[in-house]
This record gives sequence, structure tokens and C-alpha cells, in this order.
Amino acid sequence: DEKMSHSQTLPPNPNQNISYDLSACRTIYLAGGCFWGTEAYLARIVGVAQTEVGYANGQTENPTYYELKHTGHAETVRIVYDPKRISLSRLLAHFFEIIDPTSLNRQGGDVGRQYRTGIYYEDPSDLPVILECIEQEQKKYTKKIITEVEPLKGFYPAEEYHQKYLEKNPGGYCHVDFSSLPKPAEEVVFHRPSDEELKATLPKRAYHVIRENGTEPPFENEYWDNRKKGIYVDIATGQPLFVSSDKFDSGCGWPSFSRPIDESLLVEKEDHRFGLHRVEVRSRLGDSHLGHVFNDGPKELGGLRYCINSAALRFIPLEEMEKEGYGKWIPLVK
Repeated sequence: DEKMSHSQTLPPNPNQNISYDLSACRTIYLAGGCFWGTEAYLARIVGVAQTEVGYANGQTENPTYYELKHTGHAETVRIVYDPKRISLSRLLAHFFEIIDPTSLNRQGGDVGRQYRTGIYYEDPSDLPVILECIEQEQKKYTKKIITEVEPLKGFYPAEEYHQKYLEKNPGGYCHVDFSSLPKPAEEVVFHRPSDEELKATLPKRAYHVIRENGTEPPFENEYWDNRKKGIYVDIATGQPLFVSSDKFDSGCGWPSFSRPIDESLLVEKEDHRFGLHRVEVRSRLGDSHLGHVFNDGPKELGGLRYCINSAALRFIPLEEMEKEGYGKWIPLVK
């Protein structure tokens, strides 16, 4: 290998302290020049459960590293990510931080078709999200973005010595600047995914509730009788909304809370559907339909009843809040 070596201090990987449910994760393949640095950077984005380097979208099967000049493959990182923690659009925003998407077959000091930039997808529902991200990114450049966007046409894991290369070789070559990685204090960042992403990643009932103002059946939902201690977050954004300490049994068949963590997190709207006069509750950041608020709650708790659809929420047990990134809210759970 003719790459020049220089000192590279790797930041800690926050994902090592997070337990991921791989069955709920999704996969995308990103080519950003030499895959040593690209992998090390993306592996440190909170929400990325697994990374693997390899060769994608070439003309041959099972290529080796030294054949890439002739096989047409791109050095690529397979990314397994948790859509509850990071959306595809945000993951791609991090990816664009470390590449020049207007450069043809070159990133950093590496030149050759194997070093082209590319986004390769398995699920067709990812394509609109990818194109929207590129459209937004194009506004930053006068030159045209030429990052390749294609369905995945084969991914072959690279030789073992390439896997986690910079972990094994801390002084190894790397063209990536790690300074744009989120700082530890910024690890829990909440954002609103696009409707296309939510439709592709959420259960049908959840999407129907939060985006189509649906209502789930009473007594036939996940949290109506949940008595565990923990925090309830917006299923779309991960933003904390309610804690178990403010949950009470109202007998209505839906989770009921006496108050939110902070009233500024919610938006209330008049709702006259179905000939009724109600006050709808939505999350401010995610604009998710959550349910309704009524004035028939226990007087000793303030008199309000936030009647919320389980499908609009994700519950994180108290014992998992720290590793899930919600440690600073633990004091609210009594």
C-alpha cells in the first residue's frame, strides 16, 4: 500500500456503551474514499450499531484489495443503524461532513475509481430520502454533486486486516477529519425525520397515529397498563415527553399522565372532529399526534389527564436510561 501514514488520535466510541436491538436496525452502504477513516468516523455516530468495510458495486465477485483498480468496486462501509436513534437523513448529513461530493474518483490523497463517493441502498424506500439529502447538500456547492446513488449490486467484506483498521493501527493513514464528530455533550440530539423515513421505519399503527391523526384501540395497546419506572419519548424523534412518575391509571384504556416533562415540549390545538370539542396534543419538535388532554384528571395531581396513544411513544425503562443516552432525566423518575 502506498498510502502515507500519519498520526491519528481516535475519539472514544460512544456506541460501545449502548445496547442495540439489531432486529430493529436498518442498513445503508456508504463509499467515502479510503474506508479506514470513513469507517472509524461513522462508527462513532450515536445510533450506528455496526460497521464493516468492504467492496461494493463492481463488475466481479469476491474481489481482493489489490484488484480494485480493475474490478470497478468502491471502498465501502456497511452501516447498520438504529432508526429510533438516528434517521437516514441525519446519518447522511454526517457522511457529507467528511467527503467532497463534487470530486471525481478522489478523496484526500487517494485517487482512483475505487475511491469514488457513493450511497448504495437495499430498500427502495430509502431513495427519496437520499435524493432529498443530496438536494439540500447541493445548496452548499457551486459544483454539481457527483456522489453515486445506486441500488446495492453486491457487497463483499474486505480482508480481516482492513476491519477496524484504525483501532488496530492508531497511527495509520486517515484522510478524515474527526473534529466534526458530535461532542459527548451533544450525543443526544433530537430531530424530526422525514415522513418517508417514518413510513419506512415505524410500525404501521405508529405511523397512522402520529402522521394520520389515528387512534389505537383502548386496552389493546402497549403501555396502557405499564407500571414500570422509566421515561416515555416521542417515537418519531426520541425526545423525552413524559415520565412514569406522572403516569396514573385513569381506567380509559390508554396511557394517562398528569403532566408532561415540560409544557413547552407540546403543542395544543382545538379539535372539532367527529362532532366533539377536544384539545389535541402534539409534540412540538416531531409534530406527532399524541392524543388529547382533558380536565378530568385527579385534582391532587393538578386536574389534567393527558390521554396518549401508546403507538406515539417509546418507553425506556429506568435501568436502561443511562446507556440509552437519557441519564440526565433519571432524577425525574421517582
